[in-house]
Amino acid sequence: MRIKGLAVVRAGMPSIRPMTRDDDSPESPTENGMPVMDVRFSPFNEWYEINSYYEGQFLERTVPGAFKATINAQRQADGSSSVKVLFNHGMDFTIGDKVLGKASELREGSQSPEMLVPLFDTSYTRDLMDGLRAGVYGSSFMFEVIRDSWDHEPARSTHNPEGLPERTILEVRLLEAGPVTWPANPAATAGLRSGGGTDAVLERMQDRDPGRYGDLSRSFEAFRSLNQLRDRKDAPSIAPSPDDSSRRQVASVAAPSPDGPSRRQAGRSPAVQAAARRYAELLTSLARTSGE
Repeated sequence: MRIKGLAVVRAGMPSIRPMTRDDDSPESPTENGMPVMDVRFSPFNEWYEINSYYEGQFLERTVPGAFKATINAQRQADGSSSVKVLFNHGMDFTIGDKVLGKASELREGSQSPEMLVPLFDTSYTRDLMDGLRAGVYGSSFMFEVIRDSWDHEPARSTHNPEGLPERTILEVRLLEAGPVTWPANPAATAGLRSGGGTDAVLERMQDRDPGRYGDLSRSFEAFRSLNQLRDRKDAPSIAPSPDDSSRRQVASVAAPSPDGPSRRQAGRSPAVQAAARRYAELLTSLARTSGE
């Protein structure tokens, strides 16, 4: 079962870099002299484990055809796509939600969805070029599940030795995609864990927009309950504020990271507050434009 409007984040292929004609030739240029970025999404029909504070623990795969409807809905008259291409999901403090380029092509390939993005000739895209050329960035995409199917009690198998619930994604609504510094798992060809995906986005949101964070946390709690999913033992506990029913607040701090204490900071700077507003506006805009 799904909850309408609940966006999740998944990793794409292990790296994202400008296209090249061959290993020894210069990058394929666009009309403005900038290269074309090749973005690959997660492979079809490969099981990967979701082990998330918010989503729960289960196996997931995406089947061919899951992206066709959203690709067609966002295709423009010239064949390009209206999907937003952002760095770090529009949450980078320097670049913010500035678009890196316009997707000239978005299609379902034989192995995964594929997107070609002629990069804009701007200072912020040029700041990313060395990292893109070196292949140090991963790729990630945000989407809403429209149709899925579940097997809540699968038999143990080679791909599922623990017998975790299995989710097959049949249709999605793509919200945005692009390069990220920390993908959910660098080995996305073999599988991914969403701890660096949905969890990372919500962790950043907790300080920047605690009201929205609380609402989304409760939505994910309902998602886990509806689908009978196992919780992580150290998941944060969220409770509504008794003095504000319309804008619920987070009643507890985030669970500590396994690598150390929570990164929650006091005295947010104006830049952080501005980033919070931009991110909340971005999510609303993405949900609205992708539904048109």
